[in-house]
Amino acid sequence: MKKIYLILIYLLITLSTFAQQQIPLNEKRHLDSLEKVLRTNSPDSAKANANFSLVEYWKFKDTVKSKMYLLRGKQLAEKYPYFKALAIFYEGQYYFNGNTVKAAAAFKKAEAALSAFQTPKAYGKRSAAWFNYALMCKDAKGYEFVTRIILEKALPLAEKSGDKVMLAHFYTQLSTLLMNNYQFAKAAIYNQKAIELLKNEDPHSTNLLFAYLNGVSIYCYDEKPEKAKPLLQKAKALLIPYPESVNYPLYYYNEALYYTTIKAFDQALASAEKGKVLSKRYNQRQLYQQFFFRQYDVYVRQRAYTKALVILLDIVKDGTLMTTINDRATIYGELAKTSKNLNDYKAAYSWMNKYQILIDSIHQDQTLVKINELETKYRTAKNQQKIAALQAQNKQSALKAKNEHLYNWLLGIGCLSLLITLTLVILNANNNRKLSVQKEINYQQQLRDLEQKQQLKVTKAMLDGEEHERERVARDLHDGLGGMLAGVKIGLSGWSNNNSDLSEDKGLNRIIGQLDSSVSELRRIARNLLPETLLKFGLEVALKDLCEFYMRDGLHIDFQAFQIQKDIPLSVQLNIYRIVQELMSNAVKHARASNIMLQCSQNDHVFFITFEDDGRGFDTAVLENKKGMGLDNLKNRITFLKGKFELKSVLSEGTIINIELNTSVDG
Repeated sequence: MKKIYLILIYLLITLSTFAQQQIPLNEKRHLDSLEKVLRTNSPDSAKANANFSLVEYWKFKDTVKSKMYLLRGKQLAEKYPYFKALAIFYEGQYYFNGNTVKAAAAFKKAEAALSAFQTPKAYGKRSAAWFNYALMCKDAKGYEFVTRIILEKALPLAEKSGDKVMLAHFYTQLSTLLMNNYQFAKAAIYNQKAIELLKNEDPHSTNLLFAYLNGVSIYCYDEKPEKAKPLLQKAKALLIPYPESVNYPLYYYNEALYYTTIKAFDQALASAEKGKVLSKRYNQRQLYQQFFFRQYDVYVRQRAYTKALVILLDIVKDGTLMTTINDRATIYGELAKTSKNLNDYKAAYSWMNKYQILIDSIHQDQTLVKINELETKYRTAKNQQKIAALQAQNKQSALKAKNEHLYNWLLGIGCLSLLITLTLVILNANNNRKLSVQKEINYQQQLRDLEQKQQLKVTKAMLDGEEHERERVARDLHDGLGGMLAGVKIGLSGWSNNNSDLSEDKGLNRIIGQLDSSVSELRRIARNLLPETLLKFGLEVALKDLCEFYMRDGLHIDFQAFQIQKDIPLSVQLNIYRIVQELMSNAVKHARASNIMLQCSQNDHVFFITFEDDGRGFDTAVLENKKGMGLDNLKNRITFLKGKFELKSVLSEGTIINIELNTSVDG
């Protein structure tokens, strides 16, 4: 019976690592939300991400759809470096269930590509790439390799990403590996850690379902069904609202295992039968065969050896559970025992021969390893003897050469002294010349530094003067002329209301309307000159308000902000605001765009601006000889903030502008 448990545990390992698909329990809502992103006018980056999620969703159910979404995602990700690297990861997901060699290569390549991005999401995907790579190499390199990758690669990156759900997933995998080595107590500890994390971080998730079911397996193999039962009930409670979930076969597998452990054999067979139907429907081939093995285990316990033999023969014929030499040896051993129990000694002898051949092969491989180790040690010892002989011979040759060269050395010492003196003179002259050149270079560098500092001072003074003048003019317009115009409008309106014969006068009403438009235009000018929202609420709110101000019928502006800090110096915030304002103004005036995407993000003291429109574009070569106040002001502000400016534009396709600024510049 112990050997049956061994193979069942091994099969559970396979199930845990290959069948766990990270899809929310509410699959319909998950699928609808992704399809909605693809239907709406979302950015290409969001659509690429949605396509990649659909690759993973369909990888077991429909490989044709999975590949279709992979190709679409790759096209959309082409202009985004991060999503381009992410496309390689999801190529591995596409091959996950059908070609482990291609999947392993894709996951390894994806990890290398994602290492260029130092963000929490990138760390999380690198962690998943390492883990999936280990799974794809499991049959070739064994569980020790998988464990080492989890501990040395996947877990540290998951911790770096700050994703506690991913940490919990790896705790579950470690507990499964420990269970496979009969360390049930340690396995239960790691699994409970995963459950506690997920109950707080992701209480209605697929990950928590997997952790509950993993706990059921641990306690069943440890012959503690009383601890397995409440976990099985909690898993079922998570699944009940989602009757179409692809995770039901995994639940029925553990339910059948629990009933087998408590010797409720009829219920175990019923659960296995339910699981077979669903796993076949969801194309879970390996799990489908594992349900047959569950039934085999029950029939052996019931001494129904004929039924047990039929199942084993079907497993051999299918071949899914016989991919490794250890699996084949174990199944052949079970066939030999079952045939013996049926008094079919001829068949038992035949199966036992096959079993013994595989066992001998396994042992022979181990013996060859030992022989190679001994042979390596032997060659090392022989090489050491040769080295010792050569060293003795070299000592004799060295002594002879020393005596022969002593005379030559004394003869040449005089010439050498003369040569050294001459060399020192030449070196001294060269050093003096190089020192003079270096002093000149240093002097020129100091001049350039002073010139750059002076330019920065001039730029700062110019920008400060411009902002002070903007502020003065804005307040004069708003408080002075604005108030006067509003007063005139109120006076005219009151006068016309008091004189009924004038209230319907079209000319007067037109004048009042013109005054109203003038007041609105005056306030718009004052708003552009002095952004009150920036002073009161900060940069992120001001930029959002600016986008809403420019938005109109036929022009949609998508503003995305990531980790914009509140403690940016006010002068720097104002310069960033002016830069974005200039970009918006140019796009509205000249681009004729229907959609604009503005993305602002911050990483420590570096502020990134990405501005995209789908307008008519232009030939960037014309900018080389073209001067303009708007472009000059934009470049002056970027230079003042020690920034970088990159512009790409294609006629009839649109414009992309990338700006990188330093927020630590003290304005």
